[in-house]
Amino acid sequence: MTKALGSKEFWLSALRTDGPAMRAAFAQAAASGAGLSAEVPPCPGWQVRDLIQHVGRIYRWVRSHASLGTTSRPAGADELQIELPPDPALVEWWDGEYQQLVSLLAELDPAQPAWNWAPAPKQAGFWHRRIAHETAVHRWDAQVAVGQVEPIEARLAVDGVAEVLDSWLPAGRRRGPADRIGVVQLVATDAEHEWFVRLRGDGVALLDTDTWLDHDDHHTRVLARGTASDLVLALYGRVPFEVLETAGDATLLDSLRAG
Repeated sequence: MTKALGSKEFWLSALRTDGPAMRAAFAQAAASGAGLSAEVPPCPGWQVRDLIQHVGRIYRWVRSHASLGTTSRPAGADELQIELPPDPALVEWWDGEYQQLVSLLAELDPAQPAWNWAPAPKQAGFWHRRIAHETAVHRWDAQVAVGQVEPIEARLAVDGVAEVLDSWLPAGRRRGPADRIGVVQLVATDAEHEWFVRLRGDGVALLDTDTWLDHDDHHTRVLARGTASDLVLALYGRVPFEVLETAGDATLLDSLRAG
């Protein structure tokens, strides 16, 4: 497995940057002609109000269990009884959820026991990382909806790629085909970072860069290069893999889609 490339302070800093940027996009949408009914192109079928509600619910759900000091599986986010306000107050409701979660995470010891859904240590630090990336990607979604898009910061995006590969895919949370066999090399051109991933049908294995070329392995391979932001957004299905420079069998990349 890859090693997380951040820390509590790093992820909180990212969260404190992307959160206000997301709120600004929500407010801009609310003030537009379409209001919160504006479409969110990266999330087919969603309007801005759906995005606000989704992220706010996730924040409330994480806040409900991350600090309990137990690794017992909590109730699902959709099981929380949340009374949502009407559109005029929806952005402020989201902001309240965001502020409360940031405050909780700032006080939370990352080594404290906490449940998570990944093959990772059951510690609260998982949620510092997860919420930073949840917020960064959905900030991008919100900005697309209002036509003012900024890429995900390179170092955060590198850790976002690592999180997909060390948490999402091993947990079985992938949207792409699970029957492909081959090796994928991902290269972040703006961060001097690379990953080697072996697809084994249902299984996914991350490889050390000096051991990935087994002499008896003749499986299909693909190399995909791009900015760290484009890499992580492609893995989440926000942009097509065609935005990357590829060589080899690019269809293997579909098996890395997370969701």
